Amino acid sequence: MKRMYVLGVIVIAGAVISAAANLSAAQQPAAGGQGRQGGGGAGGIKSIEKVANNLYFIFGNGGNTGVYIAEKGVVLVDTKLANNGQAILEQVKSVTDKPITHIINTHTHGDHNGSNIFFPASVEIVAHENTAANMQKMPAFQDAANKHGLVDRTYKDRVTLLSGNDSIDLYYFGAAHTNGDTWVVFRNARVMHTGDAFANKGQPLIDRNNGGSGLAYGETIAKVASNVKNVDTVIPGHAPTTFRFQDLVDFGEFNRLFLEHARASLKAGKTPEQAMMDLKLPDKFKEYNLTGGRGGPGGNFGVIFEELKGQ
Repeated sequence: MKRMYVLGVIVIAGAVISAAANLSAAQQPAAGGQGRQGGGGAGGIKSIEKVANNLYFIFGNGGNTGVYIAEKGVVLVDTKLANNGQAILEQVKSVTDKPITHIINTHTHGDHNGSNIFFPASVEIVAHENTAANMQKMPAFQDAANKHGLVDRTYKDRVTLLSGNDSIDLYYFGAAHTNGDTWVVFRNARVMHTGDAFANKGQPLIDRNNGGSGLAYGETIAKVASNVKNVDTVIPGHAPTTFRFQDLVDFGEFNRLFLEHARASLKAGKTPEQAMMDLKLPDKFKEYNLTGGRGGPGGNFGVIFEELKGQ
């Protein structure tokens, strides 16, 4: 049985080795060669924000970290880039003295699991089975000293952590951002943490190298909307604020419309850049970020075109 991680007593051993964390449309953040680390990262973590009773999130230095205070300890959702473990811990200690007992990783990227190795092997790490396999390939976890940052417990379609009012439901509905995206539902709080399957309002990163799919994206979110009930609030993967569940439903529609336009554009012989230029969406998507960004002027149309050609 894993021992509890007492927040007030931490001994960090080893040296900090530099880690690259460069995101691209086709490559997860590089995070190789990390030793145990204790710093606060690059200084982007300022505060912890309350979402509901016993539920918070921490913005900055990678993906949003969920902080859930259960009866016997704290459950974290994602641990940001490397070297943010101590900063996360300090924010947690500002709201509770309870020990950290679990980490849920929503997917494989280093800006969401980079500080796993800060926490000792007594903290149980949970993720989808595909994410566990993807993390095994990450450079950051090739060092034997970092193996405790890998997944301890996996699931296939759904699993419930804890029990009673503390229950946390983990769901997998298919490929989207990666092939291992976990949708984390804090049942009693009526809140969902989406990881980067819904990172913000705009084009998502479709990580084909880790099984992501532009063809499946909208359909996967439609499954979430149909099967997950009693959720009012969403903690997205990177936005500095929470969203409504309807925003997630709308994001699914956005990805379905994007795919429909990609199919029609490819059939008409257009380039990804041309498809992006003549994309027309309902007015409710007017605030979505569609300019530049991932994939250059063609955005995700380049990724989806290649996926369509491979059918």
